[in-house]
Amino acid sequence: MKISQLSTPVPYADGLALQQDTVAGILDGSAEETLFLLEHEPVYTIGRRRDQSSLKDSDSLPAPVHEINRGGQATYHGPGQLVGYPILDLRHRGKDLHEHLRKLEEALILTCHDFDIPATRREGLTGVWVQNRKLASIGVGVSKWISMHGFAMNVTKECLLPFFAITPCGIDGVVMSCVENEADRPISVAEFSSAFLPHFEALFHETNS
Repeated sequence: MKISQLSTPVPYADGLALQQDTVAGILDGSAEETLFLLEHEPVYTIGRRRDQSSLKDSDSLPAPVHEINRGGQATYHGPGQLVGYPILDLRHRGKDLHEHLRKLEEALILTCHDFDIPATRREGLTGVWVQNRKLASIGVGVSKWISMHGFAMNVTKECLLPFFAITPCGIDGVVMSCVENEADRPISVAEFSSAFLPHFEALFHETNS
């Protein structure tokens, strides 16, 4: 599996193109499974759905909106947040999207534990939480059983303010938090990313099953 870490904030459209090109390459045999780790330029995203009330007043949002082929309601991506796009061939991984989601959660939860943050799951709510405070949003899609999209982990305080303009993930009353707040010390996106990789690689080791 290839790990691609991008060092400067990426426009959302460029990140989507990277994913789509990699999906096409895996399907035609010209590319390998890849995990993209990056920060985005400020953007709101939402799955293709009739109910888009979680965007509130979309005309007054401080960043553009992209409608995409993943599950879930509105969320925000921007600097200070680690975004991960695992483009994996689920045809060789049991064709189990639920397991894929749970493994992403587990890798992020274990990374939070490395920083002494008591992160966990919440019953019926995808993502990573500390009590009622949400640290990571997860939304995935598949194209011919190749996974797309992934997770966004709030690392620094910089990424929190734009969430106030929406109803994050369509959950009323949700409190968005970040790794820095929960650890009560400065932590960079690069530091969190480095801690995350061993957990991801252990959970998503390559398989031909």
